[in-house]
Amino acid sequence: MFLQQLLNGLTAGAVYALIALGYTMIYGILGLINFAQGEIYMCGAFVAVLLLGTGQVNFYVAFAGGMAAAALLGVVLERVAFRPLRGAHPLVPLISAIGASIFLQSLALLLFGPLDRSFPIQFSFSTITIAGLPVSSLQGAILGAALGLMALLVIFVRYTRYGKAIVACALDRDTARLMGINVDRMVSLTFFIGSALSGAAGIMMAIYYNATYPRMGLLPGLKAFSAAVLGGVGSIPGAICGGLLLGVAESLGAAYISSGYKDAFAFAILILVLLIRPKGILGGRGD
Repeated sequence: MFLQQLLNGLTAGAVYALIALGYTMIYGILGLINFAQGEIYMCGAFVAVLLLGTGQVNFYVAFAGGMAAAALLGVVLERVAFRPLRGAHPLVPLISAIGASIFLQSLALLLFGPLDRSFPIQFSFSTITIAGLPVSSLQGAILGAALGLMALLVIFVRYTRYGKAIVACALDRDTARLMGINVDRMVSLTFFIGSALSGAAGIMMAIYYNATYPRMGLLPGLKAFSAAVLGGVGSIPGAICGGLLLGVAESLGAAYISSGYKDAFAFAILILVLLIRPKGILGGRGD
């Protein structure tokens, strides 16, 4: 049972980590928390469902389309809700982010209605047994895809020109601008990448639970924020570690303590981290 819960926790934690990366990248470069990240997660899932519902595209095109739509939504939010507020009191962009979150939830409710929509899965998933542990091919696919996206992000940030420019902006925007880096472009790129990862997470969870609905991003978004704080907001490795640890803690807590408190574990961990180590496990800003 322990190994099964560990696998379940790693699967959920990998998804939390993808959303947490969006939080942490945006905080790293702008010093603000985008509380609309959960709604970007929801956008990716709905766009993928709509594309598959047309019957004209396959799953991989729909997956890419959902990520692209989420990424574009993130860029639009940055231009509309955050860029005009740079230099304002820190509470102002925070309120703007909360307002954007409520607006997007309400818009999705108006467009798609309150009922759940099933995800039109085009694959059949099987279960295999490894050393006595039943492993779903769906869990393996989600975990593998999430870890692959995380690895690509780390490679991009550490070894590409644009990735290093994002890190430079996170360290000191003014100095980066003096060095010839287009800071506004890097901020938009950061929103694009972080939002694309959240969109991918939304599609994965829509497949996992076979459901999409307007408020589907609320709890995962808050849990991913807890994961980002746990790992250290502003740290990419911290967001990954925090997401995985939170998923495992949530799964084990639900199995061995009470499933009724499953959603509470993330916030209990958030409170403990803020009390004991406010900077998180890895702390700091940047990569």
